[in-house]
Amino acid sequence: MAHLKKIILSLCLLASCLCTQGQIILKPGFDPGQYIRLLEITHKQTAGLYPTPEKPTHDSTASRSANDTIHLPAIPLPAGFRLVYRSPETGLYNRWALWLRDDSAVAVISIRGTIMNTASWMENFYAAMVPATGEIQWNDSVTFHYKLAEDPRATVHAGWLLGLASLAPTILQEIRRYEKLGVKQFIIFGHSQGGALAFLVRSYLHYLPEGALPKDIVYKAYCSAAPKPGNLYYAYDFDYITRGGWAFRVVNARDWVPETPFSIQTLEDFNTVNPFQNIKPALKHRSLLVKLYAGHVFNKLDRSSKKANKKFRRVLGHTVYKQIHQTLPEFKEPVYAKSMNYMTAGTPVVLMPYADYDHDFPFDGKNVFIHHGLKAYYLLTMHQYASSGLNR
Repeated sequence: MAHLKKIILSLCLLASCLCTQGQIILKPGFDPGQYIRLLEITHKQTAGLYPTPEKPTHDSTASRSANDTIHLPAIPLPAGFRLVYRSPETGLYNRWALWLRDDSAVAVISIRGTIMNTASWMENFYAAMVPATGEIQWNDSVTFHYKLAEDPRATVHAGWLLGLASLAPTILQEIRRYEKLGVKQFIIFGHSQGGALAFLVRSYLHYLPEGALPKDIVYKAYCSAAPKPGNLYYAYDFDYITRGGWAFRVVNARDWVPETPFSIQTLEDFNTVNPFQNIKPALKHRSLLVKLYAGHVFNKLDRSSKKANKKFRRVLGHTVYKQIHQTLPEFKEPVYAKSMNYMTAGTPVVLMPYADYDHDFPFDGKNVFIHHGLKAYYLLTMHQYASSGLNR
């Protein structure tokens, strides 16, 4: 009986998809209504992870008393979409879900962010970089092969690459399943750590080997409150493959998380042709005193940046790996890239605070994620794009 129900469900889905097949629903450009709906979807998956305080702290400039309660509108359920698949927790407690629009024309790959679990946080702290193309030894029998950029100088965050490795098999499985039923349009979405993973998932799908997935699938990505995913050359590549309005980095101007991880630029991070690799020709016609002084200062600064880079790679690489190894004992430590030059990627969509924002989301000195939560992003979008009608 259960098998018969699955067959009937598949036939109904196929019939619905045939009605919408060839209909292009996804269009380039930031769609605030679409983004609102994605926040509703991820809120349904992760409600309570980023709670908003009900009472503000005292503010001498505020007209409200400290005992007044701020009643912010709740994030509603995601109307028009239904949950059709939820992956198991894998790797460092990563998980994603597939939501299907009621007309079966568009599916959403919704990637969960950090949860209150040490291993999940270690994924964020494992911030040494690795090449954007290569392989990682997941366990004694599984090697994850990946390509996330064309440029061999591109590097990405080691922890989020681990997250991608754990999620990729089921993401491919479900895309193949629903593509066969006629679903050709997918939105890739994540908030916070989920947004960082959304970058890598989009790149991974673009560079899959020939024949892994049909080439006529349309992808659109929204990376919400996302940290920086890789170095400058990865960012260049991501922006190139999603050019024309197909990937967005949505940021609350008050949120500190998108400013992470720490970034250190050294001479090795520049393009090959630059005046800094060999400073001597630039000083050729200067006096001996200027040459000696400028050369001394330049070398000192160069050594300082390289020393900091090396220390960050050691602490955020090998030291954190020891912690991750406790959760993934068969994961082999990769060779880290020398770069720590983290950069943002994706077309920026900046959500600026509205007039009463700081009253609605007051910082009390301890609630450091107050501006990072789903509700802050939701209300900022509603305020900033209210005049657009928010057609969802």
